[in-house]
Amino acid sequence: MPLKIIRNDITKMKVDAIVNAANNTLLGGGGVDGAIHRAAGHELLLECRTLGGCKTGMAKITKGYKLPAKYVIHTVGPVYIDGNHGEAALLESCYRQSLELAAKHKCESIAFPLISSGVYGYPKDKAMRVATKTIYDFLLECDMDVYMVIFDKKSFSIGEKLFFEIEEFIDDVYVEAHRDDYSRRLRELSQCCDSESVPENDICQIPPCASTRPTVSSMTDLKSMLKSLDESFSEMLLRMIDEKGMTDAECYKKANIDRKLFSKIRSNPSYKPSKQTAIAFAISLELTLAETKDLLNKAGFSLSHSNKFDIIIEYFITRGIYNVFDINEALFAFDQNLLGA
Repeated sequence: MPLKIIRNDITKMKVDAIVNAANNTLLGGGGVDGAIHRAAGHELLLECRTLGGCKTGMAKITKGYKLPAKYVIHTVGPVYIDGNHGEAALLESCYRQSLELAAKHKCESIAFPLISSGVYGYPKDKAMRVATKTIYDFLLECDMDVYMVIFDKKSFSIGEKLFFEIEEFIDDVYVEAHRDDYSRRLRELSQCCDSESVPENDICQIPPCASTRPTVSSMTDLKSMLKSLDESFSEMLLRMIDEKGMTDAECYKKANIDRKLFSKIRSNPSYKPSKQTAIAFAISLELTLAETKDLLNKAGFSLSHSNKFDIIIEYFITRGIYNVFDINEALFAFDQNLLGA
């Protein structure tokens, strides 16, 4: 079910269907289109000749032939003019029709390139925004593994303004964290210098322990403490879902989490998630920074100003931005692990 942004060659994706950013003739071309035709072999071209071309915004399906994928879904993206000539609606139609075709042919997984972002000139950050929104809306209704395949870092952009804002936020937080750390070391050094000096040959004597074995009283206290455990991560998560008035499906889909993983969390009160999964649920529930830290604490994690991933998460939460795909785009741009998937 989740949307995963990965760096790979789409012709090597082992999925049920890959999407070809084709031209209107469907007879091959440059870029992704040419690469897919070369990898699939001449049989793909022969089948495409029987389809009679394809209109912009539409999609048609063929076999995958020599590709690892069973099907190739060909869609024609719009040429970008200025954004005021219906480009967004046409691009959205490309993704939606491709997904609907995949579902019709019972595909459980599909891989997309970033349609129209090459020679068709669609700005990459705007193209990604259309793609993720359309895919997200589809995944709210259907279960499918969807991959957004980026060939290299040059093929991906979150927008210069956002990139520099996040970069500046990271730098500022790093400076504050390092300043705090430096101040702490100075205080410790000062306290050390102010304390009474220890004679050169003096050795600290640690009084011997009367017994290394725990007493009956201490064991009783330990058992009592274990009986009064706080709620677990799973228990806290499920309680918060109820308090927010969300359904399970709304929560895990908004978190970009697979249904099977959520089932494990629901059925196991002691389930320990990864940090990315825990944060994905915090984003889904639109928790404040303090609430996010509480939820992470239940899973044994924390947010640190010495960790770039954590700082990016803090940037979005403190600004009230809770779209997991927007956050994942930024994490991908900064070479960090993604949320959910």
